[in-house]
Amino acid sequence: MSLQGSLSIERMCQLVPVSRRSFYRSLQEQQPAEEEMEVRSAIQQIALEHRRRYGYRRITAELHRRGMQVNHKRVVRIMREDNLLGLQPKRFEVTTNSNHKFEVYLNLAARMKLTGINQLWVADITYIRLKAEFVYLAVILDGFSRKVVGWALEQAIECRQPEPGLVHHSDRGFQYARAEYIAILEKYHMIPSMSRPANPYDNASCESFIKTLKREEIYTNKYENLEHLRTNIEEFIEQYYNRQRLHSALGYRSPEEFEEKTEFQTESRSATMEFFENNDNNKKNSKGLLGKETQMPSPFPRPLLLLGDARTLLRKRNLCPEKLCHLRGSPHCP
Repeated sequence: MSLQGSLSIERMCQLVPVSRRSFYRSLQEQQPAEEEMEVRSAIQQIALEHRRRYGYRRITAELHRRGMQVNHKRVVRIMREDNLLGLQPKRFEVTTNSNHKFEVYLNLAARMKLTGINQLWVADITYIRLKAEFVYLAVILDGFSRKVVGWALEQAIECRQPEPGLVHHSDRGFQYARAEYIAILEKYHMIPSMSRPANPYDNASCESFIKTLKREEIYTNKYENLEHLRTNIEEFIEQYYNRQRLHSALGYRSPEEFEEKTEFQTESRSATMEFFENNDNNKKNSKGLLGKETQMPSPFPRPLLLLGDARTLLRKRNLCPEKLCHLRGSPHCP
C-alpha cells in the first residue's frame, strides 16, 4: 500500500468519492504483488532495526507512524511466514529478599496521581549472569514517562536534579530498606515508599522494564565480562529504550518523545494523593498481609485528600520525610 501521509483510507475515499470496498478491490486487482512486497519489506526493515525485539503490536504501530495503514492480523501473518515473531521470555524468577527487620514504609505510589516528571521514581534490582559470576543491575524509572533516569540512585539524582518531595518507590528488598540507602533519600529530601508484600503490581512499570531488558537484550547475548555487559546495557537503555522504543502505555511513543511533548502540554502542577479510611475488616486483612515482624502503617481516621505533592506538605507542616511517612492521620499531628 502506498504511503498516504496522515490521511486515513476512509477520509481519502470520502474526498474522491468512492467506497472503501471499491478501493480495496481495485488495489488488489491492480497491484497485489507490489503492495504485498512493500508491506513485507517495511515489516522486515522494522524487525531488523529493532533486532527482533518488536512484536506485532509495536510493528503495526510503527507502520502507522510511517503512514502505512496495515491491519495487525496481516502483520502477524507476514511475521510468522518470515519467522520474525518476537523472542519469547524465559521463566520468571524471584530475586527480592524481603525477609528482614528493617523499617517498611507506607505505599505512597499506589495513592498518587501523577501530572509530570520527577514526582515519582520507581526502582528495582535484577541479576545478570556473566561467564564466571553474577552481577546486579539497579535501575530507576520516572513513574510518569517510564524513562530510565539512572542505573543507581546517585546517577539518577545527578542527571535529573529533582526538587525536594519526590517519592521514591521500591519493593521491600533489604537493599532499599537499609539505613545507608534511606540516608541518601533523606539527604536529598526524597520520601521512601514500598510495595505491599509479595505484590509486584505496585512496582509494575519497573518490573515491566526489567522483563523487557532481559527478553530483548540480556537473553539474546552472552557477555564476556563486566565491561562488555556495561557497554551493551548502556547502549540499550540510552540509545534504544529511552529514545527509540515505542511504549504502548505512552501511546506508542518513546519516553523522551513523551517527555518533550507533555512538557509543553501539561500545566505546572503537583501530584495528587489520596488516602482512604480503613475499617475493622481492612485492618485485619492488612495485618495478615504484613506479617508479624513488620510495622503496620496506622490507618487514617477519615478520608483525607492531600492536594499538592509531598513538597507542599513538607513546606506547610515543616516535616522531614521520615515524619511524613509516619503521619497518624490528623492534620495537626506533630
